[in-house]
Amino acid sequence: MAYSKKSVDFVKELFEKKRQKSEKERLMRIDEVYSACPEVASIDAALSSVANEIMEAISLGKESCAQRIEEIKEKNLDLQKRRAMLLDEKGFGAHYTDRTYDCPICKDTGYAGVRMCSCFRNAIILKEYEFSGLGNLLKKQNFESFSLDFYSGKDKDYMLENYNDLYNFAHNFDTDKRSFLLFGGTGLGKTHLSTSVAKYLIDNGYNVIYETAQNIFSDFEKDRFRDRFSGEEPISSKYLECDLLIIDDLGTEIVSAFSVSCLYNIINTRLNKDLPIIANTNLRQDEIRKLYQDRITSRLFGEFIIKRFMGEDIRKQKILK
Repeated sequence: MAYSKKSVDFVKELFEKKRQKSEKERLMRIDEVYSACPEVASIDAALSSVANEIMEAISLGKESCAQRIEEIKEKNLDLQKRRAMLLDEKGFGAHYTDRTYDCPICKDTGYAGVRMCSCFRNAIILKEYEFSGLGNLLKKQNFESFSLDFYSGKDKDYMLENYNDLYNFAHNFDTDKRSFLLFGGTGLGKTHLSTSVAKYLIDNGYNVIYETAQNIFSDFEKDRFRDRFSGEEPISSKYLECDLLIIDDLGTEIVSAFSVSCLYNIINTRLNKDLPIIANTNLRQDEIRKLYQDRITSRLFGEFIIKRFMGEDIRKQKILK
């Protein structure tokens, strides 16, 4: 379980830039204070020599060392009080030259001790949202916001089962490596529940990619013509390596020998690695069988959990309300 290197590297750079900016601003404030009150510069110079004075004190005898260190402490406190008073007198405030942090817990390092700080983790999650392909959907579509009120009768029973299965899949992802094929008409909740799974997993440290079938195969096509000696990682590799791949609108792509080969490669590679897939499609099962080769449909219907989405288009229901 780990966030993608792309997201972590991006946030590390972001935090580093934040620290550099904060330090630059602190140094500008110090220059401003020194210009207005040169005595503060002298005090800072004296304060910076404290470490050397302590080292010299350590070289003395035990009794003399303790006495000297107490003298240094008193002197240090007096200098700090004098510095604060001067800053207040000049209207800056005692903490004007202190370094400021967005996060006082980790001081913008991203880590509190050896543990990742919540601010760093939240920044990575937001970047994972962006890189997942779901964008703003993840901010409003989750298990809590999914409503069964738009379904009735047997449709509602079907959807409750679908909800429970996908909810349990997400919450037991460490051990549940099943793949799902979600099919049914538009506006029946496939995207909402897929997004709910993605949000839960991303929030808990997993790398999720959500993309349309058309865009996925387009990326594989680009890799066919890339410079193989450039040293760059194929852009399609993320579809084979992420913790969960969600393929949206399966069957809307232009089906060709190449796209079929790519789809088989994705399914075969991921299932062999125990890396789950959720595939969404508006096609019926018989339409899927007509569209793809047996080696693909046999895996889709033999190794994926088939979930049928029932009911009336929720988007239309909302418009009519």
